[in-house]
Amino acid sequence: QVELVESGGGLVQAGDSLRLSCVGSGRAFDTQVMAWFRQDPGKNRQLVGGISRSGGITLYADSVKGRFTISRDNAKNTVYLQMNRLKPEDTAVYICAADPDRMRPSKWDADYEYWGQGTQVTVSS
Repeated sequence: QVELVESGGGLVQAGDSLRLSCVGSGRAFDTQVMAWFRQDPGKNRQLVGGISRSGGITLYADSVKGRFTISRDNAKNTVYLQMNRLKPEDTAVYICAADPDRMRPSKWDADYEYWGQGTQVTVSS
């Protein structure tokens, strides 16, 4: 069993920055591949960023490359998503996900076993 709790969302203006945090508990955090997905108003889940167990491999959606950075601090059981130069189209519920069975992050939501509750990010024009 793994519990994931996100924080850091909010309402910002276009061009602003936010940092999301996801704290894991239950299983050993450093055995989990971690990812951030976002869910739009149409309920579609899209990978935003993924990160390997030690942090050496990352995966990003094309739409956020160069603006967002995923990182992790295994000593704190936390994965972060630094979001810079936010755009209105980044507005979504951002959800933390974890999977214990793979070495590299995946773009597919079905590949992740554990999910947080999500945190809302709203970007105004």
